[in-house]
Amino acid sequence: MKKSLPIHVAIIAIVLLFSCSEPAPEKKEKRPNIIFIMSDDHAYQAISAYDTTLISTPNIDRLAHEGMLFTNASVTNSICAPSRAVILTGKHSHVNGKIDNLSPFDTTNVTFPMLLQKGGYQTAMFGKLHFGNNPKGFDEFKILPGQGDYYNPRFITATGDTTITGYVTDITTDLTLDWMEKRRDTTKPFLLMYLHKAPHRSWLPAARHYPEFTKNTYPLPKTLFDNYETRGEAAKTAEMGILKDMLLRYDLKVPKTVLDAMGISERLGSGGVDRMNPEQRAAWDAVYDPIARDFTEQFPQMNDSTLTVWKFQRYLQDYLGTIASVDENVGRLLDYLDAENLTENTLVVYTSDQGFYLGEHGWFDKRFMYNESFKTPLLIRWPNIITPNTTEDELVQNLDFAQTFLEAAGIDAPDDMQGESLLSLFKGEKDSWTRDAVYYHYYEYPAEHTVKRHYGIATKKYKLMHFYYDVDQWELYDLEKDATETNNVYEAPEYQEIVKELKMKLAEIREKYRDSDALSKQYIDLYKEKGYIE
Repeated sequence: MKKSLPIHVAIIAIVLLFSCSEPAPEKKEKRPNIIFIMSDDHAYQAISAYDTTLISTPNIDRLAHEGMLFTNASVTNSICAPSRAVILTGKHSHVNGKIDNLSPFDTTNVTFPMLLQKGGYQTAMFGKLHFGNNPKGFDEFKILPGQGDYYNPRFITATGDTTITGYVTDITTDLTLDWMEKRRDTTKPFLLMYLHKAPHRSWLPAARHYPEFTKNTYPLPKTLFDNYETRGEAAKTAEMGILKDMLLRYDLKVPKTVLDAMGISERLGSGGVDRMNPEQRAAWDAVYDPIARDFTEQFPQMNDSTLTVWKFQRYLQDYLGTIASVDENVGRLLDYLDAENLTENTLVVYTSDQGFYLGEHGWFDKRFMYNESFKTPLLIRWPNIITPNTTEDELVQNLDFAQTFLEAAGIDAPDDMQGESLLSLFKGEKDSWTRDAVYYHYYEYPAEHTVKRHYGIATKKYKLMHFYYDVDQWELYDLEKDATETNNVYEAPEYQEIVKELKMKLAEIREKYRDSDALSKQYIDLYKEKGYIE
């Protein structure tokens, strides 16, 4: 009779049989979700992770505490639509063709959302794109037309337009969370572009914030009364001064009836206040009408200095009031990720399309290569990749986002993209980061705010700028000795060797990025032909 094997011997035999078979395939690493949060004109000075002087932004700050805060992030062209084109294409403005807000975006450009979509990502965009009504590479989008409106905004969708009652920052988040909850394909990684209108001019806060913020008083910037003594014509002729160029009605909400009674006429309208419904308008008037009455009483006694200070305070009250809503709504999204167990495998970016002047040099707006508009906030969280509470001072730009996201997704970037992936910095591998200078080029002149065309190079220590077209002027700043960039040392004898070195480096970087004076002239000639400039 055949004997059976003892049970323990049988078990050993089975284990040996399986151990000799083909090994199980390695588990493929899960590709990260990507959430790109961008506000419009959000100054880094107005994020408390950078500076606690003006406002507390605890939800945005979470991304720094749980991830990485970049202190030397900058843009290649400090104006809204061109910055967005650089982000999408990973190419400088002169290469992607969107050099300013006037020129159309060349839709033959390949963008990183198109590549992610092709590579298996579900893609969605909500909020402010600023150009184009049918963005490529998105499974779903709801975007504001042009600048959009703060109250009761209209949205463009693939199937038609819709107007939604409420406040734009809240609505953009509502639309985003609705997609996350109801239409996100949980079998795919996703790219979500969550894009805020705020804090773009004309700075209308949500009703819950303006009663508080209109009572605040803010410290004056050291350079509020800058006289541009060592600088050339560009700084002196720009039309973005708080005193002379900030409008009482459009920007600072003094009603037309009040201005008419004072004999003051302005070129722009209400800044969006007239879009409010009766309930919204009643809440607004209850706070802003007393401010207007107080202004009419003070105005006859005001000189240029006191009027500048009054305008500055009103400006910051509303500008920062809009940011309070952005911070709250970023918190809503981050809380959703936590509640749905999505945080661990999601790369989250918070940035702006550029920086903004909050009274520095007496200005509002952006456009110049001076720090307040050239530098932009950048906070990135990616659990298990980025060490929490890390500060990074390497020179990075909005040019780098496309290649960063593609590498994170395991997708090859096209050879003609011009940025550098930030993944090595995420992992703390600073030795492999070799960039020692960044390039900038601003084109939109003559135009709104009359900031002259200029290009330049910035290192951690110096910044060299060349203003051209109707002038030929150079500026050099020693960033270590002159953080406020008020002392142009281009002509100083002790800096002539630095000037020589930086001009050589500028020529090299322009060649690297395929920019030149000849190309600038081609754009100028094209614009003259189209009638954009004379």
